[in-house]
Amino acid sequence: MDHRKVRKFWNNNAGTWTRLSRAGYDVYRDHLNTPAFLKILPDVNGLSGLDVGCGEGHNTRLVAQLGARMTALDISDIFVHLADQVEQHSTGRIDYLNASAVELPFKTCSFDFVTSFMSLMDISEIEHVVEEIFRVLAAGGFLQFSISHPCFNTPHHRNLRNKEGVSYAFEVGDYFHNLNGELEEWLFSAAPLEEKKGLRPFQVPRFTHTLSQWMNLLVDTGFTLEFLSEPCPSDQVVLEHPDLQDSQVVAYFLHVRARKPLSAI
Repeated sequence: MDHRKVRKFWNNNAGTWTRLSRAGYDVYRDHLNTPAFLKILPDVNGLSGLDVGCGEGHNTRLVAQLGARMTALDISDIFVHLADQVEQHSTGRIDYLNASAVELPFKTCSFDFVTSFMSLMDISEIEHVVEEIFRVLAAGGFLQFSISHPCFNTPHHRNLRNKEGVSYAFEVGDYFHNLNGELEEWLFSAAPLEEKKGLRPFQVPRFTHTLSQWMNLLVDTGFTLEFLSEPCPSDQVVLEHPDLQDSQVVAYFLHVRARKPLSAI
């Protein structure tokens, strides 16, 4: 499946995704993944940044609030329209555009840094995407991204819970089998049934890679690995948001920061 075919699925997902996430039901994003990402993000005040796969713009706006001048893109024109609607009443520091990460419409060395929140693992032709990100980064600039953890977001995976509903282990399988666009259907688990009634589940094309494939792709492209993180919520966060308990048992997310060498062209 190529990026042009992927576009239609994210256009179909965009309206429901935006509605539920803005209603506060993307609890893993809001109370674990994004806070952990921003905690390790270098100082971006005054820098120019690109956010790849911005969706409805939630995370892009948070980076802009740190003082960065942001450009954000998504392959879904519906997501971009929804993000731009908010921007009219928000930071005024973000330019949104509808484009594919496989073919970034920017000159070489255009940005000081690139972010990507939970999108690279959903993009086909990832080798071209990473090459394009490397190209548009200025020498010395960094890429920081979050993805579903490749060791646990395997083609087969299952959360194991006891009779009280508490997670105690996570089952994985087929780790070395790379999916290439197979569809997974789901909605945010935190959304109550009455909120999900009548909504069509998200259809998400899956593209899986092993941990070594991800790391070697970055190194082979020319990046220098700088930082890795696997966010885990504190007991206090789980007390406030019990839905996150299972993320103390398994690392759902992987955060990576890599830098383009100063010697790179």
